[in-house]
Order: sequence, then C-alpha cells, then structure tokens
Amino acid sequence: MRKLKTTMDLGVSIPSLLFILGVCVLSAIAPESTEKALTVIKEFVFVNLNWVYVWAITIFVVFLGFLTFSKYGNIKLGANDSKPEHSFFSWVSMLFAAGMGIGLMYFSVAEPMTHYTSEAFAETNYENRARNAQLYTFFHYGIHAWAIYGLVGLALAYFAFRYKLPLSLRSCLYPLLKDRVTGKWGTTIDVFALCSTFFGITTTLGFGVVQINSGLERLGIVPETSFLYQCILVSIMVSLSIISAISGVDKGIKLLSNANLIAAIFLLLLVLFLGPTNYIIASFTGGIGNYINNFFNLTFDTHIYEEQTLPWFYNWTILYWAWWISWAPFVGLFIAKISRGRTIREFIAAVLLLPTLFVFIWMTVFGNSAIWTDVHIASGALGAMVSDPDSMMFEFFNYLPWSNVLSVLAIVIVIIFFVTSADSGILVMNTIATRNAKHSPKWQTIFWGVLLALLALMLLNAGGLQSLQIMTLITALPFSVIMVLFAVALLKALIIDQNYYDSQFSVTTIPWSGEFWKDRLKKIVRFNTQDAVHQYIQNEVQPAFNELKEEFAKNNIHATIKKLENPLRIEIDIAHDAVDDFLYGVKCQRKQVAEFFVKEDNLPDVENAKTYYPKTYFGDGRDGYDVKYFTKNELISDVLKHYDRFLGIVSKEDNELFVSNNE
Repeated sequence: MRKLKTTMDLGVSIPSLLFILGVCVLSAIAPESTEKALTVIKEFVFVNLNWVYVWAITIFVVFLGFLTFSKYGNIKLGANDSKPEHSFFSWVSMLFAAGMGIGLMYFSVAEPMTHYTSEAFAETNYENRARNAQLYTFFHYGIHAWAIYGLVGLALAYFAFRYKLPLSLRSCLYPLLKDRVTGKWGTTIDVFALCSTFFGITTTLGFGVVQINSGLERLGIVPETSFLYQCILVSIMVSLSIISAISGVDKGIKLLSNANLIAAIFLLLLVLFLGPTNYIIASFTGGIGNYINNFFNLTFDTHIYEEQTLPWFYNWTILYWAWWISWAPFVGLFIAKISRGRTIREFIAAVLLLPTLFVFIWMTVFGNSAIWTDVHIASGALGAMVSDPDSMMFEFFNYLPWSNVLSVLAIVIVIIFFVTSADSGILVMNTIATRNAKHSPKWQTIFWGVLLALLALMLLNAGGLQSLQIMTLITALPFSVIMVLFAVALLKALIIDQNYYDSQFSVTTIPWSGEFWKDRLKKIVRFNTQDAVHQYIQNEVQPAFNELKEEFAKNNIHATIKKLENPLRIEIDIAHDAVDDFLYGVKCQRKQVAEFFVKEDNLPDVENAKTYYPKTYFGDGRDGYDVKYFTKNELISDVLKHYDRFLGIVSKEDNELFVSNNE
C-alpha cells in the first residue's frame, strides 16, 4: 500500500484538529447550552477586562506610528537589495480582500443603520445620530482595526524575510525566547493560530452563505432560504476556493483579488451616482474631519461615565477589537506572505491608510445613503430591519434605480470576497500546519477546504455558528497580550538590525597600513585573557604615555599619569583651572562572546564565553573603543587626535558654559 505523503507537523496539526473538532461537535450537539456557557465567559471578559483590548490596540497604533516616522522605517522586509514580488495594485487588492472584504458587504448598510437606531443614542436628534453612526463605523473599521493586522503582518514578514525564520507566529517571539521558539511555547502559539484561523473562516463562511442565499431569494433565483441551498452554495464556493488555493498566490488569489476590487469599485460608483450624491460627498468630507477630531477620544474612551452606552460599547467596540484580534493570525500571516521586499514605512502606510480610506468611502456611500433613504424615502422601513442584516443591503437596493443589477453585482462580489478570504485562509492554515513547508501535496489543501465546508454546514444546520464565534472572541484576550510581546520583540530586533548596519570599521583599524599585517592577523584571531591585556597595558600603553608626558613638558604642558586597579587601567591627565581636564585612559574590559561563536569550528578559537580587551575612556564620558591592535606610536597618535579635538572644543566661545570647570 502506498504511503500518503504529508508535510504536516504533527505537533501542531493533531492538537489543532482535536480542539477544532471538539469545539465544533460540542457546538453542534448542544448549541444552546454551549452558547450560554460561552456567553457568560465572554461577558465577564468584555465587562471586566475590556481595558486590556483598549490599551493593547492603543499600543499597536502608537507603535506602528512610531516605526513609520523613525529611522527603522527604511528597513526592508527582506535583504537590502530585495524587490517586491507583486505590483502595488495587486498587493493592496490581496491584503484588502483577505482583511475584511466580506465584512464590508455584510455590514456596510447594517452597521451604520444599527448605530443610527440604537437606544444608546436615542436621545439625540437625527443629525447627531447620523453623525455618530458614521463616526463609530469609521472607528471600528479604520486605522485601529488595520493596526492589529499590520502589527502581526509586519512582525511575521520581518522575522521571516529579514531573519530568515519560518513564516510562523512563533518566529515573532524569537528575540525574547531565542531557541525556545521551537519548543512547547512556539507549538502552542502555532496551535492557537491554526484554530483561530479555522474558526474565523468557518463563521465567515456560515454568515456569508446566509446573506448570499437571502439575496438570491429576493432576486427569485432560488425559491427560499433553506439548508439545502446553503449546502449547494458552500460546495460551490469552497470548491472555487480550493482551486484558487492550489493555483497559488500568483495565479488564483491575485487574479480574484484584482477582479473583485475592480467590481467593488464599480458597485461603489453605481450606488454613489444612483443615490443622494451631493449628500454622500458632503457627509464623507465631514465624516473624515469628525474622525480626525475625535481620534484620541475614541481611542481611549471606555464609556465609564456614560452608563447608558456601556452595553453598546461592549457589544460593538470591544466585540470588534476581539474579532479583529482573533483574525490577526490569519490576515497577518497572509499579508506577510505577499509583502517581501517592501520597506517597513511602505508596509505600514499601505496597510493602515489605503484600506482605511477605501473603507471610509465605502461605508459612507452605503451607510449614509441608507440612513438618508430611511429618513427621506423609506419612512423608517430600513431601520426596522436591523435585526435582519442578511437582507438589509438588498432591501436598500430596492429604493435605488437598477435594483436588480445592484443586487446581482453585490452577490457576485460577496461570493468572490468569500472565495478570496477562504482560499487565502486555506493557504494560511496549510502554512501553519506544515510550519511553512515549501512544497506540500495538493491533498492537504483539499483536506482543509473540505473540513472547512463540512464543519460550517454542520454548525449552520445545528445553529452552532454563534457558539463558534463567541469562542473565537474569547481566545482574542490572551492573543492581545501575545501581540504586545510581538511589538516588544520586533523593536528589540530592529534596534539590533539598525546597529548592525550602522556599524563602521573598528576605530583601531583606521591608521593601519600593510606593514604589520601578519602580527595584526594573529591579534584578530586571538581572544585575549586578562593577563594578556595587562601585559599590553604594561608594554605598549604605559611607554606611550611616558613619552607623551615628556613631550608635553617640553611644550610647557604639565601632564600626569595614573595607574589604577580593579579594573586595571592607566590614564594620562592634563589638569586645567578654567575648563574641564583632558583625560585619555585605557582599561581592561571584559566582553561576553556569543555561545554559537564559541562552538563554531571555523571561527577564531575561544576557550570560554568571556574575553578581555583594552578599551579607551575619556574625561567627557564619551564611549571608548578597543585599542588592542594599536602599536605604541599609534597610541601616541590617537591621544594627540583627541587632544586636538579637545583644544578645538574648549577654544570656541559658544562652548564656554558646556566645558567650563564648575569647581
């Protein structure tokens, strides 16, 4: 019997599959009791620990903003000479389609209308309710949401393409955990990422299918919204997703994403010009200003002083933060996969600003049009449908010309949006399960797609999708803390990265000629003991200082030499009354050598991880450097260079306050 080939990592895939199947079966067998139990946990988290989400997302936004304008923004996600793999349009199309494409179709009318009709804002007038509806929709789908995706995607892309680690969430903690990322902690993070991705795609598939079925019913293409037609729809869409995933990023996913973004823009323009155009454009302009003015208030607002809005805050803002965080492993990994060769600044600017701007335009065109239509034409009929978000968009289209054309186009876009989310999700799940194996058999891609379809239909039929969604929201809490650690690890790695490329030649190599190259090679490959440094100070440094003292005396400059212990050091000092003293010293400095360096055969021999070298120090506190390669005459020359610098500084009138001797 032929053995089935697989690239799956059993330590990641088996625990993930057991947990996925366990949760899905439990949600299908006892949907009501499971949902009730999970709801209690979710409400406790949202009510008592909502500040964790608020602070975590604030940190993400501030951190990405800092990186954008810092010197680290020029670092590439890959080698310094790497080039982007995809065109800018294709890149933005794919990250947008994977990020929240289907959510825009599902909530573009439903969310603004729900905020508009919410009892939490019922006391305000029409204008304020409409303005608040747009503002909070912008808030939930704007920079804060994309900062979540951006942080995970940036960390993954950086460590995968710059450090050449596996494209895996565990790699994002490498600066903190080092080799332990390959152990149980790394495996746990990957298991979490795989389960979170599967749950997110499954719930999206379930809710998306219901919306498509509802739209087809309204168009008269299918007679009813039923489980039979939902099975047919799931089978078609998952089959397309599997074909697209097998084709790879460069073919199926890219082509579908490009086509869908073009179709979405076409639908957007139709609604813009068929609806209240002047009102839409004016409200978009005002909405952008309102969002900017309230950006920081929204970021930190916990509604603690507005008790009537607290339930709304938990069920919308905190739920959204948890939902975006739960999707971050999937979306972040996919964004990372397509972002090799971009600079950090380019990545952050594109991921945060471009999708946010498109979302704002989209939500204004659909949401504000729906509110205007509800007030001026529908007489509240749309507002009465907030409990039926599956049908709300299609009902809104009924109040516009060419309603059937709009509905057909919307259904096509929802289907493609789902396929682009599902195919990238299948690709990501296989990537996580195989720990980024390069050449996986096609049956694995088919396996994840079929499992996705079967479990989504099982939960859809049993009414367990809500339980799965709540479970996903709960798991977002620990992952928000892990994401903060991603930011810490990324900053630590970027500092090391920048220092590495900023490193110049050793100061001690500047005066070199080829005269003593054999002796210098011996010094380079020899790591000194403490006794060797002491001998260098005794045989080279002290004679150099003695000669300098004599020459200074001949030029009417009095210098003193001091030799001190613990650590051994020697210094030449020229005292002054009006300005600070000039001091040049050399001390015995200990240095830790990396463990891998000690073990490497084809590197200089090191007996242990501690070595010593002679290091300079100065009276003004500047950082010194290694002088073990200097000859006696080169040491004399180096002291004179610093003395010349010292005279140049103290002779400037502008420096009087800085260099004056306070004593």
